[in-house]
Amino acid sequence: MGLPPEVERDLLAWQKAEITGYETYSRLARMIKDEHNREVVKTIAEEEHGHYRVFKEHTGQETSPNWLQVFLFYWIARLLGLTFGIRLMERGEDEAQGAYLQFLDVMPEIRDIIADEEKHEAQLIDMLDEEVLKYTGSVVLGLNDALVELTGTLAGLTFAFQQTNLIALSGLITGISASFSMAASEYLSSRADEDGENALRSAVYTGIAYIFTVIILVLPYLLFDNYLLCLALTLTAAILVIAVFNFYLAVARDLNFRRRFLEMAGISMGVAVFSFGVGYFIRQVFGIEI
Repeated sequence: MGLPPEVERDLLAWQKAEITGYETYSRLARMIKDEHNREVVKTIAEEEHGHYRVFKEHTGQETSPNWLQVFLFYWIARLLGLTFGIRLMERGEDEAQGAYLQFLDVMPEIRDIIADEEKHEAQLIDMLDEEVLKYTGSVVLGLNDALVELTGTLAGLTFAFQQTNLIALSGLITGISASFSMAASEYLSSRADEDGENALRSAVYTGIAYIFTVIILVLPYLLFDNYLLCLALTLTAAILVIAVFNFYLAVARDLNFRRRFLEMAGISMGVAVFSFGVGYFIRQVFGIEI
């Protein structure tokens, strides 16, 4: 076809990406129970295959899928949710769209491919009906409250007690009690606006998110004896939980990761520093020794 080598290389790479997307979407469609969502994903898969054929007309070559990528995105969607998995895939396609434009002279059809990709995003937004995403507010409540309260509590207890077993015991008692209290409050709050079943689910998601965070934050005090090391590991774990959760939410809900992460991390770490200071103050003023 007389394509310059660098152009042919790029077109083959995108051709491979399209057939990889086709194979991934085809497998995801087979796992979806909701008929509407299944048909949408099937349509997207067929469009990806159509894009592959367009690229093939220009390269004159067959390309095989990236089977490792197919495997990874399939299981990401299975384990972390269909919406998260597909939006993560679409992010990669968004980055490719800008590069497509430089080849409009070689492939005028690229403009249609970009239009298809943008349509994919609009269709995916309509698919945000997974249960876990319906209750993200409850999960956020549980995580936020546990991170803010428990990082502060553990920081204060660390300097007040300076004994990891006592800190761990106090943290677990405080955290588990608070998780039930928070779940009950979420149930009563949701019950006023929703039916009983949805209110109960909101409470369950809130409680699970809270207890999960408690376990992660207290774990260092159960494993190590150096209380300052434990505090450092707990604060590091808190930052990681915040980062992972906000990345998930940013992808699944198409939100700004950086702003949400900095806001949540800043509040949690600020409370921890303040509580550490309170623990130091109480220990010095009252002379408490354990």
